[in-house]
Amino acid sequence: MSEEEKKETLEESTQAQEEQEQEEVSNSEEECIAELDAKVAELEDLRLRDLAEFENIKKRVEKEKHQAIAYAHEQFARDLLAVIDSLDNAQASMSETESSDEALENIKEGINLTMDQFKKVFEKHGIELVDHESGFDPHFHEAVMRVDSEEHNEGDIVQVFQKGYKIKDRVLRPAMVSISN
Repeated sequence: MSEEEKKETLEESTQAQEEQEQEEVSNSEEECIAELDAKVAELEDLRLRDLAEFENIKKRVEKEKHQAIAYAHEQFARDLLAVIDSLDNAQASMSETESSDEALENIKEGINLTMDQFKKVFEKHGIELVDHESGFDPHFHEAVMRVDSEEHNEGDIVQVFQKGYKIKDRVLRPAMVSISN
């Protein structure tokens, strides 16, 4: 082989080697780009999930805030129930008493006015009596005894021992009732 042929062969092999190196670099770059694209897609998915979770938390906190505001007076209302029960009992015992005494009439009137004020305040704050006319409902009534009654159907409320109250859709205190057998 002549010097020229050797030179050509050397140049050809050098050129082939350079092409192979460029191909390897190109393949390596493509692999790197593909890995980076996968990582970007993964991070974008993670960002979207975090954003959705944040929105859900925000909605839940807003709902809890509205519930806390709506039911902020619940414990206070429960505490007032004993007072209204006492006035209710006084009102009932006064109406049973037949007396012409003027002082007794004034007391009756005072109790009636106080009860009316309580009812207005309760109504203003969404506090209402539990209905016992529509029948027994274990969500709103507590059966404290069963009695035999021919006038009532089985499971009907015979007597209300203590009135029940609810605030919006929550029961403050269930009504204590007796139901028929």
